[in-house]
Amino acid sequence: MHKWLCFLGLLALSAPGTGDVTAEDQFKVEEDNVARILVSKLILNKYLVEGMDVVVRYALYNVGSAAALNVQVEDASFGPLDFTTVAGQSHFVLDRLAPGANASHTLVVRPLKYGYFNFTAAQVSYLASETATEPTIGFTSEPGEGGIVSFRDYDKKFSPHLLDWIVFAVMTLPSLGIPFMLWYSSKSKYDTVLREKRADAIKKRE
Repeated sequence: MHKWLCFLGLLALSAPGTGDVTAEDQFKVEEDNVARILVSKLILNKYLVEGMDVVVRYALYNVGSAAALNVQVEDASFGPLDFTTVAGQSHFVLDRLAPGANASHTLVVRPLKYGYFNFTAAQVSYLASETATEPTIGFTSEPGEGGIVSFRDYDKKFSPHLLDWIVFAVMTLPSLGIPFMLWYSSKSKYDTVLREKRADAIKKRE
C-alpha cells in the first residue's frame, strides 16, 4: 500500500499543473508581443502635371503590442530621370514607434515629363521587438498608375489667361475707342449748340 501511494505521488509531481507555461505557450506570448506596422502611401494631388509639385504622404501606424525600432521607409519609385525632389526624403528613418502610435512623412517631387507613370509601393523595414536581431520587411500600399498631364495642356484648361485678355483688350480698343470718340465729339457739339439756344431764348424773354 505504501508503494502505491509513493507511485501516485511521483505521478502527481511529474504531471504538468494548470499554472505551468509550456514552451509552446511561451513562444506564442513572445510572438504576440511584437510590433506590427501598417504603412500607406498616398498621392494627395488631384491633378498630376509636368513640372508642378506632387505631394506624396506616407502614414505609419503600429498595431502591435511592442515598440518598433529603427523603422525605415525607402521609396525607389521616384528616379532622377523622371522626378526631381523638392522637399522631404524618399528614404527616412524613425528611431522608435510606440505601440498604438502613428507617424507621417511628406515627400514633394516634381515630374520632369508627362505620360502614364506607375506609382509602386515603398519598402518598410523595422525591428519588431527589443530582442529582435533580424528586421521585419514589408511594403506600403500601392497608389497604382496615374497620368501626368503636360503643362501646356493643363495651362490651356486651367490658366486664367490674363495675358491673352490684355492682348484682346488692346486689339479691340481701336474698334471700340474710335466710334466712342466720334460719338462723344458729336454729342459735345450738340450740347453746346443746345445751351446757346437756351441762353438766346432766355435773353429774348427778358
